[in-house]
Amino acid sequence: MLLYSTNKKSPEISFEKAIFQGLPTDNGLYMPKTIPRVSDNFFTKLPKLHLNEIAFEISKILIGDDIPEQILKNLVEDAINFPAPVIQIDENVFVEELFHGPSLAFKDFGARFMSRIMGYFLKKNNDFVHILVATSGDTGGAVAMGFYKVPNTKVSILYPSGKVSELQEKQLTTLGENIDAYEVKGTFDDCQSLVKKAFLDSELANRLHLTSANSINIARLIPQTFYYFNAYAELKKQQVNIPIVFSVPSGNFGNLTAGLIAKRMGLPIHDFIAATNINDVIPRFLQTGIFEPRPSQKTISNAMDVGNPSNFARINELYESSVEKLRKDMKGYSFDDISTQNAIIEAMNKGYLMCPHTAVGYLGLKTYKNQINSNIAGVILATAHPAKFINELPPSVAEKILIPPSLDKLKEKPKNAIQIEPNYEIFKETLLSKN
Repeated sequence: MLLYSTNKKSPEISFEKAIFQGLPTDNGLYMPKTIPRVSDNFFTKLPKLHLNEIAFEISKILIGDDIPEQILKNLVEDAINFPAPVIQIDENVFVEELFHGPSLAFKDFGARFMSRIMGYFLKKNNDFVHILVATSGDTGGAVAMGFYKVPNTKVSILYPSGKVSELQEKQLTTLGENIDAYEVKGTFDDCQSLVKKAFLDSELANRLHLTSANSINIARLIPQTFYYFNAYAELKKQQVNIPIVFSVPSGNFGNLTAGLIAKRMGLPIHDFIAATNINDVIPRFLQTGIFEPRPSQKTISNAMDVGNPSNFARINELYESSVEKLRKDMKGYSFDDISTQNAIIEAMNKGYLMCPHTAVGYLGLKTYKNQINSNIAGVILATAHPAKFINELPPSVAEKILIPPSLDKLKEKPKNAIQIEPNYEIFKETLLSKN
């Protein structure tokens, strides 16, 4: 598997080198040189496969012979050891629950897969890596749990102070061992900026062997394609034979980019819905053709509070910088907190409890069906367990949520975080002194 930079000023490199380098030296993002299409025979057998079997087949197609087949199969089975059920909540409206992993968020797919793949290469080469990651909420917990006590790894997680939920914060500040948490007095965009500057700082990157676990790392995108194929398989099992549309709650747009890659691989997805909160840079781009990043604004769907989505570079690359081509495959809608809370109540009245992020996806699908096409099967990606955002839910909904034991026990654990200003030189000095 060869990869190139979206800025096209860095040399092509192997999959192994790309996952450890994280970010190209020209500040682009790595993309596969070729996106292989799956065979017609694969789609014939797809409805008969379990999720981890689908995961193995897709990763084998994408990664090729970079990892021996049996080893890759074992790594995938270890990483994707939880289900992603597809549940019907209304006529031709489905939810694919991606929160049944250890951190109760969809990021477990990427973090667990990535940690196993990195662990394999590190052991093979007797090497060490320091993972540096910014989080707007769920990535931090998933990366912390995915890499917790993984040999030859150190993890530093940056998160915006006061802008993640209490339980999200506990997931990434209570583990200790090889996990450090940095509480940044700023926004997610500030955290992401610090991480990007660190990767472009050759002195720091070389001294600490830095790499990323954000969706800027290609190893995060590969496993996020798995559940698009899984949802398609589940709908075919249920004899759904109308066009399939995915509504994707979106912040940094790694999740949706993975769906676009799945479509390039041949998965027959009719349309994508980019559903955002008031941080609506991509929906505005789809309307105006102008990409205008701006400071993020705080919402109850905090993991999507992103004002400069990194994966726009990949989306732009896939569609040859043509907004007209992108509009054929993607529609964008944004929603405020009041609309989101009303959607949560509406879904509860239909018998389904969802988190604020999933509710944004629900609203996106509802808008699409009203404005574009009602004769479709819509799949909403349910990105997190609602218990992680219980303080953001309407009281009538919150009282119905059962807190999973794995979250409940976190409440009593002491928070351990390093507080820093969003200043790169201060961050660099702190990081070096700690390591």
